[in-house]
Amino acid sequence: MKAAELLVRCLEHEGVQYVFGVPGEETLDLMDAFLDSSITFIPTRHEQGAAFMADSYGRLTGSAGVCLATLGPGATNLVTGIADANLDHAPLVAITGQAGRDRIHKESHQYIDIVENFRSITKWNTRVEVGAVIPEVVRKAFKIAQAEKPGACHLELPEDVAGEQVTGTPLSTTRPRRPSPDRLSLHAAARLIEDASFPLILAGNGVIRGRAAHELRTLSERVGIPVVNTFMAKGCVPADYDLFLMTIGLHVRDYVACGIERADLIIAVGYDPVEYAPNYWNPDGTCRVIHIDFTPAEVDSHYQPVVEVVADIRETLELLADEVHGCKDPAAAKSLRQWISTELEADAATDGFPLKPQRILRDIRAVLGRDDILVSDVGAHKLWVARLFPAYAPNTVLISNGYAAMGFALPAAIAAKLVFPDRRVLAVSGDGGFLMNCQELETAVRLGLRLVIVILRDDSFGVVRWNQLTRFGRESGVSFGNPDFAKFAESFGARGYRVEEAAALRPILEEAGQWQGLSIVDVPVDYAENFKLREKMGRIVCPL
Repeated sequence: MKAAELLVRCLEHEGVQYVFGVPGEETLDLMDAFLDSSITFIPTRHEQGAAFMADSYGRLTGSAGVCLATLGPGATNLVTGIADANLDHAPLVAITGQAGRDRIHKESHQYIDIVENFRSITKWNTRVEVGAVIPEVVRKAFKIAQAEKPGACHLELPEDVAGEQVTGTPLSTTRPRRPSPDRLSLHAAARLIEDASFPLILAGNGVIRGRAAHELRTLSERVGIPVVNTFMAKGCVPADYDLFLMTIGLHVRDYVACGIERADLIIAVGYDPVEYAPNYWNPDGTCRVIHIDFTPAEVDSHYQPVVEVVADIRETLELLADEVHGCKDPAAAKSLRQWISTELEADAATDGFPLKPQRILRDIRAVLGRDDILVSDVGAHKLWVARLFPAYAPNTVLISNGYAAMGFALPAAIAAKLVFPDRRVLAVSGDGGFLMNCQELETAVRLGLRLVIVILRDDSFGVVRWNQLTRFGRESGVSFGNPDFAKFAESFGARGYRVEEAAALRPILEEAGQWQGLSIVDVPVDYAENFKLREKMGRIVCPL
């Protein structure tokens, strides 16, 4: 068989369902091989969209999503999505075509060294120099991409190698068992928890990656430990759990900081510092920390654990729940939760126009079920989604927060709908982020996907504008015009809606959600709330 055919067989053996990408002349053999495989190749309208789709697929399934591009400009268009997967710890394997090996020693049309280009944004990447090694490089790429902490890997296949005649078979895909926790470290952690008067769990995305949400809640309930989570760990405990103290992640002192400041011990579980740097929640570096994760703690002067339990998170939490004796009084945590909830619910019912983000998110939550999926793009709305939008199960709110790449939402929502066709999927995007990958509307319509895209329109790059006005009292280079988003949607064969008053939002969302296709909802948003939020944060007086 051709080397390209062997590569596709290896992808099938890894369980690959979809490959997202844009074909090119240097990937002709690969594209032909897909036709005789069980893999569905999904043409996207830009390589960045393909990488974001693979990124989202990896987050939701735990198996590496796959994206494909040709050499040169096709490959470099993948960069943002690959970097996003790598910093957000989503397993992804990128495959790129390349010029024949007889051209890469000299200046040649469209040739640049993509392996070198991708070195800093992947866990591992290589060029396939001979077809015989394909089973090994494919297995290595998937193994490394999916190992904690997950990330991106890359394989480059020169066109002359792709056409070589080879023999070979895929390698075993058996996953190794993650290590069990060291018992001395586990005992030390249990004693620290027993001695603490107000321990608090800081749950990160590793809890969701490790499928450890049930064990986390069991520990919390059994010992009476309140929980806060990072943006990307939303849903690791349900939002209506009575020991949940909400989401942490703003770079200003939010209400949830009252729980952190009250705690005399932080139990960091699956915490990724790339999401929310420890200097924001442990500014003087004196907080006692227990580190529970698949990998050792990052070296940081603001994050110096007194105990590290480096092992499988799920097993660690299960054993720790039995190891800790006694139960904390939950009264203080429940009182703090009630106060935080009351503060966060303010203005959710206001009828002002343009709409406040609080009202928009309340109405979105009302039309979605507990297991439905909300995908957030990056912008001012992301902060409101993270703070206010209740999540009730893991992987029901997807946020790019390690790399925080604008343009994430629409491609990620497409992949989410492919993974979970029976769930409703709704994407929230700013007008800035939406237009960065709006071409993928055609992909969604072509696939016949039932999606709702809510665009929060303020005709500017809202977060940058917010920071400019806060620091300098004036703005620069952040304002722009927009198309008529309703007509724009219709031009792609989708439905378009424009909200003209606050009372109209929920009925429009319900109508859009019931249609069997793609809908865009244009919602004017009042981001004056950003300035009010910053002002409130400076005046918080904690009740404990």
